Amino acid sequence: METWIVTEGITREKLRVLAHEQYGTVIKAVVDVEQNIMGVGGELHVDIQSLLIEKEHSRGDTTWGINLYLDKTGDDFIEFDSMVNLKPASGNRSRSVEDPVLRERIRAVVDTLVA
Repeated sequence: METWIVTEGITREKLRVLAHEQYGTVIKAVVDVEQNIMGVGGELHVDIQSLLIEKEHSRGDTTWGINLYLDKTGDDFIEFDSMVNLKPASGNRSRSVEDPVLRERIRAVVDTLVA
């Protein structure tokens, strides 16, 4: 499955085309909350995170894995669940994003990039 880095925006339709290759109406994404960019696609969040680190010089402590449910809206659009979110040194001890402020930062990046 192809992985794209999104820096300036992407439509739900383009995400739907990419998601269809693997998961139907769900697509994996990793958001860099420092650079306000995200990677989408791929089989595993860690692969997307690695691409962001390699190509965009992202850091592990500023990247967070999510799933986008393309047929849903509002709070149901984003699921904060990924193994890359396990960051005990940063205080995140689960696959979810535990900090509500950080969740809002992730939502803001997604809302800016996904039309």
